[in-house]
Parts: sequence; structure tokens; C-alpha cells
Amino acid sequence: MSPRFSFGTVRESPRQAIYAVRVHDAILDLPEIDAIAEQMREKLHLRGEIAADVVVVQGDSKETLRLHGTPHSVGRVRAAMFNAAISWRPIELD
Repeated sequence: MSPRFSFGTVRESPRQAIYAVRVHDAILDLPEIDAIAEQMREKLHLRGEIAADVVVVQGDSKETLRLHGTPHSVGRVRAAMFNAAISWRPIELD
């Protein structure tokens, strides 16, 4: 079974957002995580967002939750998830 993906945004500034991509139904290794982040960046680039920051989230519970990205962005996404401030929407990344 291939993984499903959803995404949400965390507002960084009025003109910039951090994009979080959540992986469902799979635990991926680092090369696959990097590929997912790059696919999301390409999708955002097509929309005109040149320097988008992407955090990949995987795991189902607090014990298995893993976030991958720059330390600043990971901290912002983790705080937003803790405060239930992210709305997740399905996305196709292929």
C-alpha cells in the first residue's frame, strides 16, 4: 500500500508560510522524506512560491511522531500541532 499524504500551513509572516506534509500509512526513510519535501517544493514553485519551507511529519502518536526539516520550521510546526492550529487537507504528490 502506498502512503497517503495531507498538508497544512503554518503562517510564518504575512507573506510567507511553512508547509507541513503529513505521511499516512507508512514510515519512510530519509531519502524518501527528502524526495517528498522536494516534490512539495516543486508543486509550490509552480504556484509561484520560490523559497517555500517544507516540514515532513510522520507517525501516528506522540511516541512515534517524527518531524523532518529545518530546526526553526520544525519547532513552529510542532507548536502549531500541539495547539491544534493546523488544518490538514489531502494532497497528491506523484
